Amino acid sequence: MNDIADSTDTDVPTLLRNAPSSVEFKKLRKRLLRQSREAIGDYGMMPGDASPESRPKWLVCLSGGKDSYTLLSVLIELKWRGLLPVELIACNLDQAQPGFPTDILPKFFEDNGIEHIIVREDTYSIVTDKIPEHRTYCSLCSRLRRGILYRIAREQGCEAIVLGHHREDILETFFMNLFHGGRLASMPPKLINDEGDLLVLRPLAYCAESDIARFASGMQFPIIPCNLCGSQDGLQREEVKRMLQGWEKASPGRLGVMARALGHTRPSHLMDRSLYDFAKLRPSESAAEDPGGEAEEPCGASLAMTAKLFAAE
Repeated sequence: MNDIADSTDTDVPTLLRNAPSSVEFKKLRKRLLRQSREAIGDYGMMPGDASPESRPKWLVCLSGGKDSYTLLSVLIELKWRGLLPVELIACNLDQAQPGFPTDILPKFFEDNGIEHIIVREDTYSIVTDKIPEHRTYCSLCSRLRRGILYRIAREQGCEAIVLGHHREDILETFFMNLFHGGRLASMPPKLINDEGDLLVLRPLAYCAESDIARFASGMQFPIIPCNLCGSQDGLQREEVKRMLQGWEKASPGRLGVMARALGHTRPSHLMDRSLYDFAKLRPSESAAEDPGGEAEEPCGASLAMTAKLFAAE
């Protein structure tokens, strides 16, 4: 990837002209671009036949939070650099939450010359009517929001909706499913909807939340907090978030290792009989004659302890 352009360049998109010019911020910006480009390539988010003459459309969902602002900025820069031959349409779904500042995002889009659509649907009243105050709103709110976004994407002729979920979101969802759902599952970087006509893409899947927060702060995006979900204390996801943050603080880099693990599963070393035929697993005579089969991988904890013991001698 080419060096990050100086913020004073007049040919860059309007959104990027006031980006901080410090070396540290340029490295951060380049890292987010690289990681997003890798995720797009690794998961085949962009059609193989995409070209400047034949561009698919992506509906980029903007909530007004740090993640979605960063997502839009990264995609706009990748497109400007000729690395993402797609048409981008920014979309904000105004869910009629009391006190929601309806002027911020339209002004942001217009000031930066970003093609956009604003849709107002009163899902807030539906959620608060159907869900008791002591229960979490997230599940119903998410389903309603996703259905509306699918409809908008179809109306706009888009092949995908693009969301700002990052590495920690994916890990949190994994542990939520592990602790409370009894399954090993998370949010994949790319999936297809139940109807089979739209993709759901998460280009920030490799990006750390701390990097995104620093980027959004440096860019001085006009952040809009989610008072609907943020007003509920004790959410299970918040507990998982605190747990992960504690692990990362105690062992820096651990979240990166955990995220990589989600892409390196071994069905033969788990317990899902639908993914691996344990019933038919039998030793073979050839394997007995040539004991060169797959060996168990060493335990990471035992290796670390052994290294510590030898270091102490």
